[in-house]
Amino acid sequence: MVPCLASRWPARLLRASPPCWLAARVRGTPRERSPRPRSPHEAGRGCCSASGAPEVTLTPQRYAVQRLPFSAVSEQDLAAFERIVPGRVVTDPDELQAFNVDWLRMVRGSSKVLLRPRTTEEVSRILRHCHERNLAVNPQGGNTGMVGGSVPVFDEVILSTALMNQIISFHGVSGILVCQAGCVLEELSQYVEARDFIMPLDLGAKGSCHIGGNVATNAGGLRFLRYGSLRGTVLGLEVVLVDGTVLDCLTTLRKDNTGYDLKQLFIGSEGTLGVITTVSILCPPKPKAVNVAFLGCPGFAEVLQTLSTCRGMLGEILSAFEFMDAQCMKLVGQHLGLASPVRDSPFYVLVETAGSGAGHDAEKLGHFLEHVLGSGLVTDGTMATDQRKAQTLWALRERITEALSCDGYVYKYDLSLPVERLYDIVIDVRARLGPNAKNVVGYGHLGDGNLHLNVTAEAFSASLLSSLEPYVYAWTAEQRGSVSAEHGLGFKKKDVLGYSKPPAAVQLMRQLKALLDPKGILNPYKVLPTQA
Repeated sequence: MVPCLASRWPARLLRASPPCWLAARVRGTPRERSPRPRSPHEAGRGCCSASGAPEVTLTPQRYAVQRLPFSAVSEQDLAAFERIVPGRVVTDPDELQAFNVDWLRMVRGSSKVLLRPRTTEEVSRILRHCHERNLAVNPQGGNTGMVGGSVPVFDEVILSTALMNQIISFHGVSGILVCQAGCVLEELSQYVEARDFIMPLDLGAKGSCHIGGNVATNAGGLRFLRYGSLRGTVLGLEVVLVDGTVLDCLTTLRKDNTGYDLKQLFIGSEGTLGVITTVSILCPPKPKAVNVAFLGCPGFAEVLQTLSTCRGMLGEILSAFEFMDAQCMKLVGQHLGLASPVRDSPFYVLVETAGSGAGHDAEKLGHFLEHVLGSGLVTDGTMATDQRKAQTLWALRERITEALSCDGYVYKYDLSLPVERLYDIVIDVRARLGPNAKNVVGYGHLGDGNLHLNVTAEAFSASLLSSLEPYVYAWTAEQRGSVSAEHGLGFKKKDVLGYSKPPAAVQLMRQLKALLDPKGILNPYKVLPTQA
């Protein structure tokens, strides 16, 4: 029998670390990070390694897309690239294969060349040459995106930031970090944590994703509830424009009210307006005490009431509020061997607090747990106050994406919705698809109103896709939601932008693209809808 937290228990038991049965039952290491893989799409795949998997269908063969009239890379172009980045021009088809496929193995390009610059000057010279030659360019970071925005559609030149991985400066009083775009998020986290700060961004893909790609996609992640979006924490950027011009907006000032805030054009632009080369970002102080509770709830109404209660009782120390349904827990157990630390429930909630006083925070969390257990909002739960056990609980939430990839082909939807309607779409889609889908699951950042709706099937099916789209997007638009809460639009969602933005806004986006990239060579076929 799994121990159950009960309101009648003494507060000291509610503040205790999870009992030994939890460590025994939850197998594997949370936030597990293997050495940085040679193939970007292998990052975090675990049991879903691409080894032995069938070849991914070329994007133009699966989707209705026509190549634009860009030039093809010539021997003269390769010679010019070799002069710019000597020894860092990759043309080996076997090595290029991994960079042409997204990590979800849903889209595949056919690029013939990968460039690996180390400096902003090298990026500038590459873009100047490509602009003059009308060569399309695909900027690529860690290639951990979910919407096909980081891989070529056709034969675009891949410009990798992987070697642009230097930390330039860190200020120990202000917490301002300046680094190159290719720095891996987890390595930046380790660097600033050693100096008693944390990155304001935390993702399940932190062991592979690059900070430049995070900024280019305005990635959300697990700390959004506490620290907000990158639009608020990124202080400055250095960006190379399409003609090679270096735009130096790399300020480290928190307040700068001088005209247009140009960096905001590039945050979330997904490499379609310029290539981010350097980032200045504000890092919060490292919390002195972090607690995590994992709870079972009898229904989604109780999940919502638990969120409301959580905000009221935990206030300033609340740092994350995540939820997952029973199907998610089933999949992480089935495919990854992670067992539930609480008795079976229709829904699960993960609550994290982060503050400066261990006793104060644990007491507040203990009172909260006593209240929700006593009122019936929560039926079972456990709590962790040390990092190792907290990470064990976080693994149950963070590795859902990995478990889904192991279940088959995944149709992924990243939606913002009013929290009271958040789970209704999961129920509706489950009923709509019936036995045509293996699993329909819902999980996400409930504190931010961000739902991850995922549907798995044995293989890609055009008929299943037609049942999902545009139904999911129309449903979301009816609720005045967003068709992309944090993953961006990339290639896969570009044609559904109109469900979240009015025609005037889309037209202004087109005008900005034409102004900054008149030839359209930067990450083409992405973000903006296809023009008829």
